[in-house]
Amino acid sequence: MKRVLVTGGAGFIAHHLVSQILKTTDWEIVTLDRLDFSGNLNRLHDILQDFSEKDKSRVKIVFHDLKAAINPLIVADIGKVDYILHLAAGSHVDRSIEYPLEFVMDNVVATCNILDFARNLDHLERFVYFSTDEVFGPAPNGIKYDENDRYNSTNPYSASKAGGEELAVAFENTYKLPVYITHTMNVFGQRQHPEKYIPMCIRKIRDGETITIHSDPTKTIPGSRHYIHAEDVSDALLFLLNQPTISEKNWGDAKCPKFNIVGAEELNNLELAQLIADAQGKELKYQMIDFHSARPGHDLRYALSGEKMKKMGWVPQNIRSRIAEVVSWTLTNERWI
Repeated sequence: MKRVLVTGGAGFIAHHLVSQILKTTDWEIVTLDRLDFSGNLNRLHDILQDFSEKDKSRVKIVFHDLKAAINPLIVADIGKVDYILHLAAGSHVDRSIEYPLEFVMDNVVATCNILDFARNLDHLERFVYFSTDEVFGPAPNGIKYDENDRYNSTNPYSASKAGGEELAVAFENTYKLPVYITHTMNVFGQRQHPEKYIPMCIRKIRDGETITIHSDPTKTIPGSRHYIHAEDVSDALLFLLNQPTISEKNWGDAKCPKFNIVGAEELNNLELAQLIADAQGKELKYQMIDFHSARPGHDLRYALSGEKMKKMGWVPQNIRSRIAEVVSWTLTNERWI
């Protein structure tokens, strides 16, 4: 039986991953979390209600703030692990602009601490660093970034994630740590923090309020993203872990394999808001706002190429049916908005 350590296990994406692991494997899971703004044990509590007592016993929760090194007592609590999936991170762009050092601590120092823990483990099969599309910066029309394109961070959040990513690459190069890196973008799903765009739209449309649509300076072209459900992200991560070892050498002799986990369809934010309104049978009230003047440090368009994962045999589910599913679930579980 495999044993996996999931950092940030009570966070939004990671709790979906915990559920997916329980559903599809017999692995034991250790979640490591400090339970602050992003972590919420109620997420884990809710998903575990769908499992038997035997399955629930496969999940162990360990409290630790990764800004501190993992001490011997925490090492003992974690025990032997075969995989480490490092999802813990600060991810709020606006907050990173106001408090940049906080994100250096959460996304760079914390990553160094979990990597340092990992390099001292015997027989670790894989360390996955969960990165973001934002390390590549804004994508001009017609451009989708491949896994090894250059970075162009436009805010402290993306810069800190790029810093953590480079540390993971360095531990692969220096210590031969078996690292994979994933990039994904605009993940949504059940139990997401209510400040995020999709749950915010669900609530405002339900209540007849006006939605703000970030756009270009002319206020005619909405920002766009490849949205993806957290369950699809979880499925992609498990798909990668179940593949034979993937070895790569890219330009500059870069050895650390990287993978883009991308939603099935690019949607602009107006299209997305309209889908959410249609799912509720409500009228969409919206206002276009120049995104950069309103929120400096945010980018109009992000885009990644999902061709690599597609060629390997993995594709996400249909985005439109996923949005309808999340709208329906949220409206019947209103405490999450």
